Amino acid sequence: MRIIDPHVHVWKNDPRFPWAPETAVPPNHDATPEMLLELMAANGVEKTVLVQSIHYRWDNTYTAHAVETYPDKFMGVCRVNPEDPDAPDHLSYWTEKHGFHGVRLSPAAGAAGAWYGGELTRRIFGRAEELGVPMLLVTKKHGAENAAPDRLPELAKLLERHSGLTMVIDHMADCAIDQPDHLQLLLNLAVFPSVYVKISHTWWLSETAYPWADTHDMVKKVYHTFGAQRIMWGTDWPVCLNAAAYPQTLSVVRDEMDFFAPEDMEWILGKTALQIWDFPESS
Repeated sequence: MRIIDPHVHVWKNDPRFPWAPETAVPPNHDATPEMLLELMAANGVEKTVLVQSIHYRWDNTYTAHAVETYPDKFMGVCRVNPEDPDAPDHLSYWTEKHGFHGVRLSPAAGAAGAWYGGELTRRIFGRAEELGVPMLLVTKKHGAENAAPDRLPELAKLLERHSGLTMVIDHMADCAIDQPDHLQLLLNLAVFPSVYVKISHTWWLSETAYPWADTHDMVKKVYHTFGAQRIMWGTDWPVCLNAAAYPQTLSVVRDEMDFFAPEDMEWILGKTALQIWDFPESS
């Protein structure tokens, strides 16, 4: 069974790759490709998608460096500034010049994410569709409130206009386990055949210890609604280390969630991601 991790971040305290000016408190530890490769080898993970770290904001150079150094192991998803009028052209640059395959947007709830409903967002969606690259969406928490699934109905309107765009909802939209109306907003997106969901972040959403059993019913509903060929696991390393070890983010899906049909596991652990990220053949 091929195991592909579609969600990891890398960074390094290195003056060659400076933090973004907005990063007031940069990480005090490294999360390098070499560290990741050791974890992958120890856990049977063949390839990984590197999602641009927010610590660098819109300068995707370090992620590009990692992909270019290990092209048989990594593919990259970039970030662009969603409030910069040149964002669509920046997406083209990182895609065409540096081989990124995807872009991530992270609209917050409330006024902080007001840009999400504007014309520029529609242009970014359109450019990603033209380039044939997926878009990742993470809904961000607003203050002390729970997750921000209120952005999902807006997404549905955008998808009606961009039916050719592959959309990946990160971390089940971080829907709160005790608010089924939040989850329903996510499940409603299953009507769009180009929408995929990462069943990650159970360690973040849970109020219990591993295997975070209070989140399994949510995962089961996503599985039955979207089907195995549109869902995928993911580690979110090294962010996961706040609550979970790298191996646990894999074993919770492979070994603890007993509601997956055996024939579906190869999709959830690898084949779904490979539909979206066509990794080059190993040399």
